[in-house]
Formats: sequence, structure tokens, C-alpha cells
Amino acid sequence: MARIAGVDLPRDKRIEIGLTYIFGIGLPSAQAILEATNVNPDTRVKDLSDAEITSLRQEVETNYQVEGDLRRLEGLNIKRLVDIGTYRGRRHRLGLPLRGQRTKTNARTRKGVRRTVAGKKKAPSKK
Repeated sequence: MARIAGVDLPRDKRIEIGLTYIFGIGLPSAQAILEATNVNPDTRVKDLSDAEITSLRQEVETNYQVEGDLRRLEGLNIKRLVDIGTYRGRRHRLGLPLRGQRTKTNARTRKGVRRTVAGKKKAPSKK
């Protein structure tokens, strides 16, 4: 089992795709890592040798900011925006979209479940 940056990579996937399971590594970064370590991108994770796993682990740890460090950095950046009271910081605090999207409709992911408005009159029932 390949464990890189504290993440168990899925055994049956190609290493090129398996590396993307690490937070902070996308497909272009994974391809660059494989090129730097001379590992074939088509190799399955379960077929990697110990030397290849070691070289991949060393490349990721030395040249990339991933997992906990990256999450901490993102959290600090958001906290800084909230603390200084920027527009983006206020949107983060309120849980609303940050980048100019419309919010009258289509913001369910950020706004959450719809809540009914109190005091709204119901339509009369037909008898």
C-alpha cells in the first residue's frame, strides 16, 4: 500500500490519478511529479516498487505544500480576510458566495436548505 503525505493511495488506480487523492495535487502537478521521478504514469499503485514510492514521497514532501500545511495556510488566509473586514471576509462569515455569483436564485450550496418566511399568507383552499 502506497502512503504518501499521510494519504493511502487507491491501489487499483494508475499512479497519475492516485496522486490526485492528495489534497493540493491535481493532474498537472501529478504529471510533473512523475516526470521528475521518472515513474511511468500508466503504472498501477499496487505495482510500484519501494524505490519508486520513496522517490515519489520525497518529491512531494520537498517540492509541494500539501494536506495539513496547505489546509492550515488556506484557513489562515480566510481568517485574515474575515479579521480585516474585507468584502470577501464578510461573505465567508455569512456563508454566501464570494465571487460575484447571483444569490436571489442558484446559491443553494452556500446558503443551505431553504427556510420559509414567517408570516407569509397561504393561498385559500378550494372547496
